[in-house]
Amino acid sequence: MANRIVLNTISYHGKGALENIVPELTGRGFHKAFVCSDPDLLKFGVTQKVTDLLDAAGFAYEIYSDIKANPTIENVQHGVAAFQASGADCIVAIGGGSSMDTAKAVGIIAENPEFADVRSLEGVAPTKNHATFTIAVPTTAGTAAEVTINYVITDVEKKRKFVCVDTHDIPEVAVIDPDMMATMPKGLTAATGMDALTHAIEGYITKGAWEMTDMFHLEAIRLISKYLRSSVAGEAEGREGMALAQYIAGQGFSNVGLGIVHSMAHSLGAVYDTPHGVANAILLPTVMEYNAPCTGEKYREIARAMGVEGVDAMTQDEYRKAACDAVKQLSADVGIPADLKEIAKDEDVQFLSESAFADACRPGNPRDTSVEEIAALYRKLL
Repeated sequence: MANRIVLNTISYHGKGALENIVPELTGRGFHKAFVCSDPDLLKFGVTQKVTDLLDAAGFAYEIYSDIKANPTIENVQHGVAAFQASGADCIVAIGGGSSMDTAKAVGIIAENPEFADVRSLEGVAPTKNHATFTIAVPTTAGTAAEVTINYVITDVEKKRKFVCVDTHDIPEVAVIDPDMMATMPKGLTAATGMDALTHAIEGYITKGAWEMTDMFHLEAIRLISKYLRSSVAGEAEGREGMALAQYIAGQGFSNVGLGIVHSMAHSLGAVYDTPHGVANAILLPTVMEYNAPCTGEKYREIARAMGVEGVDAMTQDEYRKAACDAVKQLSADVGIPADLKEIAKDEDVQFLSESAFADACRPGNPRDTSVEEIAALYRKLL
């Protein structure tokens, strides 16, 4: 079976990348942008870094900010109605995964109105048309939603998140400018950075992994291990390194899938509104230990990419443990909690486990699992 790679048509990287937004819009003949950005980014002036450029160029836009940290069906439906009423002909998504996922869903439904219920987009939906032209501008170094074919929506009524996978949703243009990430607080920097590491590690060991995605994932692991600590400390070099690292991870995992770390994190987010990066970071080492028997020699390369010395002299058990320990240490160094004691409740474990097992990320896990085994992993962290 042939392997497939789907990436942005164009991506801009580094300081000053924002300057390409207006030329991309005007050069393509667009007239008005629908700017999707969350309330906090508007409040703290982050979104303004882009809207100032639109204002200076006299390019019309309308802002949509009815976006939650874990975007809901209602957020999307409100967004579709607002987009249709705005007269906009393109979308500029500014933010983390929440803003970009909302924008993806709005753009897809705008061009494929038969999916207006939103729930029918779950999994691999048979959309026929590409989403409304979108430029994605990340403000966090973690989700890589600007380069993926995935987005996640929360079904509040059913207390679950569902993953949508659609080649039609990828933004045509990604603008990755570390200046947009300069105001991230330490906690968010740490959480989104560990989300990126989870993408890289799960993508590297998933059943669908192959040579090209391995290349992306190992380089992402190396860069995250090198730059996350300094990024959390507020150093410019670290911010720039993480901006690139999370995008590289996205190039990989978007095309091969993830595993049960994400499945389990989605459940926690749906039930407790847990920040996605925090949930991933807490779960990752424990799930890595669980998956180790089904990963061949890959943990040796993870350990090597994370800077562990002497891996070639280690036994398989030793380098597998070394890889897990390196992840635990990085997580601790950036202030991520070590367990779920302050987040999850034992009485919810069965529901969480059933939801995680039903999640679209679960089949990609390198080790076949069950509801009971997932429940045991949750309880191990309680």
